[in-house]
Amino acid sequence: MLAHFFEGAGLATTQISLIRLHTEKIKPPRALWVPFELGHPLGMPGAPLFQKKVLLAALKLLEAAEGPILADFAEEAPVSSAPPAVLACPVNIRIEATDGATETEKLCAAFKSEIMSLRPWYDMAVKKRGRTTVGVSQLAPAAMGDFICSFVEGNVAENPRQDISLADELRFTVEDLKAYYFEAVTAQPGMKVSSARPLLSWFWRDTIGGKTLLAVGEVCAKSADESLQPIGRGLIASAATVSPRH
Repeated sequence: MLAHFFEGAGLATTQISLIRLHTEKIKPPRALWVPFELGHPLGMPGAPLFQKKVLLAALKLLEAAEGPILADFAEEAPVSSAPPAVLACPVNIRIEATDGATETEKLCAAFKSEIMSLRPWYDMAVKKRGRTTVGVSQLAPAAMGDFICSFVEGNVAENPRQDISLADELRFTVEDLKAYYFEAVTAQPGMKVSSARPLLSWFWRDTIGGKTLLAVGEVCAKSADESLQPIGRGLIASAATVSPRH
């Protein structure tokens, strides 16, 4: 997501970016990357002083005579004081004890079952909203499960796409998977959510999907493929930001 600003007849441009990878590839003249959740390029609502700080940081990039420039905004957005999410019908899939199956096989079987159990809610969300943010990986939900599990099952993961690298496809699939879970769970009746933070907490703490991505992160962090290592470290760091349930 990009927010654009213009100055004068020469149309010198600057922008705010929420997805750093996309900005690195597009190479706009000037861009400020912010570490905020999607849909909130200025941080959380109700924080005008902080939002002004973000805007001024983006506009300051106009002082540069030429680019491309990609600057990082170092501050996290203030935490919203709004009530947390209420999950009306949370997913409750268990990792079943199956004779002869390895722990990885049991994890992946439960993960794929969880994906399918969310499908009716996801379909309802798409019908209700008329859109979805899932799709950048170009994989259907079941295919996402197969692709992600291939990283932890001891096989050499095959890239389902030829137009981008394996690392980029894994990154896109991870984002699609989280969006799929979030759109599905927020379609439930009685669901109330003010930000992505409680959804992230639910995903990493309570779902098999979160456990599976953490396993992928551990594999990728140790991979001989250096392009996969930062993805692995990022997944581990994301899971670590969520405190365990007491």
